[in-house]
Amino acid sequence: MDTDTKSASANRRLNDLVAVTVVILTVFAAISKVKDDNINQAMQKAKSESVDAWAEYQAARIKLHVDENGLSTLRLLETTGQIDKTLTAKQTAKYESDIKKYTARSAETMAKAKALEAEYDRLNFRDDQFDMSDAFLSIAVALSAVAALVDSFVLLYIAWGSGAFGLFVASPASSASVCGRNGSRACWGREARRRDGG
Repeated sequence: MDTDTKSASANRRLNDLVAVTVVILTVFAAISKVKDDNINQAMQKAKSESVDAWAEYQAARIKLHVDENGLSTLRLLETTGQIDKTLTAKQTAKYESDIKKYTARSAETMAKAKALEAEYDRLNFRDDQFDMSDAFLSIAVALSAVAALVDSFVLLYIAWGSGAFGLFVASPASSASVCGRNGSRACWGREARRRDGG
């Protein structure tokens, strides 16, 4: 009778631990899923804005190229001496002004597009962390269920290890989240200062 009571008590304790484990992991996974979906939306927005910025960059470069060709053609025509000098000077000034404008706009839109691509990459890295977390949390829930079926504390401990790793990967305390909030350049700068002792 004593062994049956101890066995039933151990089974009850194992089942209670499995139940608590499953609840904690599934609640965390559900909350993480919401955050993961928000990251996916932000990734889509960053990608869309990046494509728009590159299209704007290409348009500015085409306009720049057209104005440079126009200026070259105008200067070539000047050498013939058969063109009005006043009109040529006016058109040359317009072309040179447009060339400066489109050169500046090109640099500006390229920087914007690169920043948006960097933001997309940062978000993608974070999204991958949530995917990894989801995988380890799912493994932990499955191992917990099997542990309850076969009455194995060892499997439950392995499930806890997998769950702990899944919780860590998605937690705000992970370094990618901290670096992500400040931007990748700021993060790399902090890392470099730490390595250099600064």
